Amino acid sequence: RRRDKRTANHQRAVQRVADLHRKVRRQRLDHAHKTALGLVRDHDFIAHEDLKIHNMSRTVAPKPDPDKPGSFLPNGAAAKTGLNRSIADAGWGVFFTILAAKAESAGRTVIAVDPRNTSRRCPECGHTTQENRPTQEKFHCVSCDHHAHADTVGALNVLRAGLVRRNANPA
Repeated sequence: RRRDKRTANHQRAVQRVADLHRKVRRQRLDHAHKTALGLVRDHDFIAHEDLKIHNMSRTVAPKPDPDKPGSFLPNGAAAKTGLNRSIADAGWGVFFTILAAKAESAGRTVIAVDPRNTSRRCPECGHTTQENRPTQEKFHCVSCDHHAHADTVGALNVLRAGLVRRNANPA
């Protein structure tokens, strides 16, 4: 009798967890649809980084520690796990798919551009170097002394690259 009660409680708990997962999935999809619809309504042209999401969330194998046989060098696995979870939670792939479908049905243009150096290239002089990004959020060009938020610089460079691609391939 006790065993039956434990089994019933376990099944209820499993069902509750499944219901919560379904709710989060619906919320994520709803957010993606609403955000994509807002972008498509407000803009005729949308450029985004052509992110290789699968490669971004790959795990890095630990390297053996030569000084201590049987142990491994630190590889940032804990931080990488958190980043992987954030990438998966954001649902970028699903969002880009929804965005492309909504844009196509509305006659809008969406272009994915190469993400390399988008936040390291100065929008003022074009100088590109890792030193232009002293921190995650700051951009400071070592060539022309231009200062800006790194996300703003990245967005501007993505937009410019998208416009170049659009103009190179007129519909």
